[in-house]
Amino acid sequence: MRTFYPSDSCSKESHLNSLNPQSWLQVERGKLSSSASSSAPLCRESFIKVPEPQILPHYKPLDYVEVLAQIHEELESCSLQDRSSLYLLQYQVFRGLGETKLGQRSLRSAWQEATTVHEKVVFGSWLRYEKQGEEVIAELLSSCGKYSEEFVPLDIASYLPVTSPEAASVKKEDASLSAPYFSVANVLIGVSKNLLIEVLVFANKFCCERLKDACDRELASLVSSMECAVELMDFALEESSPILAASCLQVFLYELPESLTDERVVEALTRVNRSHVSTMAGKASFSLYSCLTEVSMRLDPRSDRTLSFLEKVVDFAESDRQRVLGFHRLGCTRLLRKEYREAEEAFETAFNLGHVYSATGLARIGYIQGHKLWGYEKLTSVISSVSPPLGWMYQERSLYCEGDKKLEDLEKATELDPTLTYPYMYRAVKLMSEQNAEAALEEINRILGFKLALECLEIRFCLYLGMDDYEAALRDIQAALTLCPDYRMFDGKVAARQLRTLVYEHVESWTTADCWMQLYEKWSNVDDIGSLSVIYQMLEADACKGVLYFRQSLLLLRLKCPEAAMRSLQLAREHASSDHERLVYEGWILYDTGHCEEGLQKAKESIRIKRSFEAYFLQAYALAESSLDPSSSSTVVSLLEDALKCPSDRLRKGQALNNLGSVYVDCEKLDLAADCYINALKVRHTRAHQGLARVHFLRNDKAAAYEEMTRLIEKAQNNASAYEKRSEYCDRELAKSDLEMVTRLDPLRVYPYRYRAAVLMDSRKEKEAIEELSRAIAFKADLHLLHLRAAFHEHNGDVSSALRDCRAALSVDPNHQEMLELHSRVNSHEP
Repeated sequence: MRTFYPSDSCSKESHLNSLNPQSWLQVERGKLSSSASSSAPLCRESFIKVPEPQILPHYKPLDYVEVLAQIHEELESCSLQDRSSLYLLQYQVFRGLGETKLGQRSLRSAWQEATTVHEKVVFGSWLRYEKQGEEVIAELLSSCGKYSEEFVPLDIASYLPVTSPEAASVKKEDASLSAPYFSVANVLIGVSKNLLIEVLVFANKFCCERLKDACDRELASLVSSMECAVELMDFALEESSPILAASCLQVFLYELPESLTDERVVEALTRVNRSHVSTMAGKASFSLYSCLTEVSMRLDPRSDRTLSFLEKVVDFAESDRQRVLGFHRLGCTRLLRKEYREAEEAFETAFNLGHVYSATGLARIGYIQGHKLWGYEKLTSVISSVSPPLGWMYQERSLYCEGDKKLEDLEKATELDPTLTYPYMYRAVKLMSEQNAEAALEEINRILGFKLALECLEIRFCLYLGMDDYEAALRDIQAALTLCPDYRMFDGKVAARQLRTLVYEHVESWTTADCWMQLYEKWSNVDDIGSLSVIYQMLEADACKGVLYFRQSLLLLRLKCPEAAMRSLQLAREHASSDHERLVYEGWILYDTGHCEEGLQKAKESIRIKRSFEAYFLQAYALAESSLDPSSSSTVVSLLEDALKCPSDRLRKGQALNNLGSVYVDCEKLDLAADCYINALKVRHTRAHQGLARVHFLRNDKAAAYEEMTRLIEKAQNNASAYEKRSEYCDRELAKSDLEMVTRLDPLRVYPYRYRAAVLMDSRKEKEAIEELSRAIAFKADLHLLHLRAAFHEHNGDVSSALRDCRAALSVDPNHQEMLELHSRVNSHEP
């Protein structure tokens, strides 16, 4: 941890007081002595700690584009048996990039391409774990008559051939035969479990393979619970019974993550030799322990269980790429356990295998052991050996220097990868320690403007406390609790809920009417974090929880927090006050997860019960977004008009008017569209300025369009998209200025990079155009950026680079038609 002290005059005692959440809040209540009260404001920011950036336990190659392209190329020509392993590697690359959805798609591909029952069990269970919490979707689909058989337990025996063609199923027919000789009658069905165990041991001892196989299958059919699986797994491994062992393993994996809290299960999975693992997992051993490691690290990365699974990952790695991941992760866990010598060995191995990111682990260990200069030199060596260097390299090196050198490295880190949170947090806290509160807020707001990171909200919360701005502090802690209800602050030492309670005592209480007015004000000003905070406060007391959770989900989607948004939508469903309201939320859940037809079905069911604004709005929205039939526009207009006739508040009516205006624009009914946008603005739906600007532009009044977007920029707190849109309504120089502003406000928006690259390409500055795209691709795996760079490479005659980008882009979206066409064209030029 790095702690910043604003002044040497702050005593150790006052610093300790500042770490107590009660103390800095008691200042206002007069519960501290006058001397303590007078010194506390000077020292209050000293409790702000900036955690060192985490060493991520992921596969992070220097050039992820190259690795994705290699995987895609191998998938084009490899044997069917190798495809699942390649998709697993693709999953690991996407995990390292933070692309959760793309990673899940890779896991699904691994499951779909599995050629053995063991792979099907492992990847199916892994996907089931990754999608935990989505059971409601399957439930809702079944209520629409659509059933899914994905990830259900498999009949293992049916996938594995019997020992010989002559082996047959059996029935207990001749009671005159003594138990050990049932095989004479070729029957075993109905035999007790204990007797089957005795027969299998006998058959194994005397090499009666057909009898053993029959017992193996019959015992496997009896595995129906965790207790049964635990009881039989050791026996299955000892007697080399693959069907029984795989059936027990399936039960363990199906119950992830709960099964890993059972010490008996963990022991069964860790205290095994290679022969045992082969018996239960076949050729899926590496995949099995990769899955178990993923789950265990999320439960507790420091645990003995995690360590044991990681050692198995290393043992069963078959390629350098698999070994890299195993050793790097092993190093991360050893480091967390403070087993520095073993951690260093693991990181060193991964580094020597080509995983340069593992240098972060080596440098940290060197620093811990008192070799700070060595850590600096290690990262300097890495930076000088790589072209181009990456943001994390400068971020890591900044930990091993001070003063201007540190700030220079952090600025470079932000330039190369603006998504890294540590540089912003360090700079903000440093500015606060220099008594420059406004600059500190400006710095942390830079990243919160495009990335709602909990650790950054926590820092800003602390900054506001240091400024005695309790209302702003309350806003941020309530936003953090919306994202993570169990969030803990100060390195996990204090529950955020507890701090929220303490801060709340220092702000003026709002009535329900006050809350609705505040929500209307903040929503109108496009203050999404402020709106989240107000809704959180309303949920503490308001009875209309379904409506509020729904509004919360809309905000979270705007803030690019899809998982939290889905959680809020499910809470809206749980708290719906009526059947017709519940059906609307179910429709949105289905629509947001790609089940548009079923979402429309729910909307219609809701309308049959009661006509409501939200039901009509859902139906109109889903139809407008999904239908390719131009004639559907009239239906959408009718539905939105029906919605506007139903009771609702101004926030939602403004959105409906805005959507109606968009439909009229698409139908070239500009006067009607303008009326809708103007009426939306009358109820302060600020985003309607954008629609009205479009109308002005289509009427060939570019200046009016520009002015309209300027009004939106002036009103909206989150206005990166407004600058981007305004750039379409001005000359090239003004557009360039607006798009530079977009990149400063939200460097994750890709259009500005593409625009600048296209301008450079038009000016025959091919190298600079490709560099412009490359600087964004370095931290964002985006299909459109890769597509454009591939096209530029093709134009320049660089076939190998074009093919690389095509393959990487198709890893991001395998079905993108234009990308497929470009790939085919470029591929035909390859020598």
